Amino acid sequence: MNIVCAPAGIVDINRPAQGMIDIKNVGFHHILLDISLNCSEYELENLGKNKKQHLEEDALLISEHPEELASNFAKLIQAYQKEGLCATVAYAPFLKRDTKRKDLTELLTVLTEESIKLCGKINCHYLVVRPLFAGICAEEEWEANRQYFLSFVQMARENNVMILLENQCRDKNGHMVRGICSDPKEAAEWINQLNRESGEERFGFCMDVGACSLCGQNMQEFAMALGARIKAVRLRDCDGNREASMLPFTCVNLHQTQTDWLNFIRGLRRIGFDGQLILDFADTASVFSPIVRPQLMQLARSVAEYFKWQIELENLLKKYQSIVLFGAGNMCRNYMKCYGEQYPPLFTCDNNRSLWGSSFCGLEVKSPECLLDLPKDCAIFICNIYYREIERQLRELGIENPIEFFNDEYMPSFYFDRLKRRDITR
Repeated sequence: MNIVCAPAGIVDINRPAQGMIDIKNVGFHHILLDISLNCSEYELENLGKNKKQHLEEDALLISEHPEELASNFAKLIQAYQKEGLCATVAYAPFLKRDTKRKDLTELLTVLTEESIKLCGKINCHYLVVRPLFAGICAEEEWEANRQYFLSFVQMARENNVMILLENQCRDKNGHMVRGICSDPKEAAEWINQLNRESGEERFGFCMDVGACSLCGQNMQEFAMALGARIKAVRLRDCDGNREASMLPFTCVNLHQTQTDWLNFIRGLRRIGFDGQLILDFADTASVFSPIVRPQLMQLARSVAEYFKWQIELENLLKKYQSIVLFGAGNMCRNYMKCYGEQYPPLFTCDNNRSLWGSSFCGLEVKSPECLLDLPKDCAIFICNIYYREIERQLRELGIENPIEFFNDEYMPSFYFDRLKRRDITR
């Protein structure tokens, strides 16, 4: 899985070096090529009227000169290439969700074609192209989009680009409701049909977490309906009511997150997602001073790594031929319920002397010193929230085995009753 950093809110397209340095310095290796930075929703919405009011005098309207798109991105591309960053996924320009324009399909087609060419030049394999919706009645949505997307097949093939559709919200009297491709089963059928007609797997899907949240959708069911068609995920937080791109876990009310991260992680874990994880926190980044933004970037990187770890948790278990657990409590019990049969531990251990020699969930409970006798390739999974403290304890004990953390926050199922004494037997 690639963690991809979206540059919006971080990178100034006219002077991108500092933003790219900040992205590289915290350990990001992949960047989103957001073509809308140079051809915004605002520009498209206001095409032909007061066109220079929001631009510098010598600025070029890409919507009027789409053939200049690649050259306008030259400075940005040079900046990320200088930092050794790789653009693995791109976003083509598109209209606002509440757009009043019904006359821009031809322009969007040209802009998408230029975006495909740009992706081909820089070896960017995925391009997110949002479906058409403005001025199209529900009965004609499929046919209009079928013709639209199939018109790009030959060019996408020549440039080795896969086109990704994305789930959309629709603004209805100021409220966000489900739009095109928000029904995952219908979206899956669209992709299947487009691939059948193109004669190859040329189309996939980008799952927008923010749109799912705004539409009140169960993201586990959403992900499972689309399955391996999901090649990219746009990871962003919002309050469930208003459009936003916030850092995950920052939209909170009464100590509760507003995005259903539980079902999101469960869903991607179930389908074995291994694509492009796009971290989009433009709104959060844009309000931070450039002085402290590097610290925010470090946090953002850690959050993205946390999601990657959670989604790939089962892959981590598969990595080791033998494991033992540390901890004889609720987290250990949840491990045994969800993974004990498929990835059985040799035993578990605990710092509580009174538990040594007892049986817990079918595992013998041993002292930490017993870990010194393990084969060097046997991994120790800490099943306790005091991860770093226990890891230090084991290293100071002289244990050199791989030490991993197990977390049961997003397990496929969960014990809600607390551990009772009868769970431990002599």
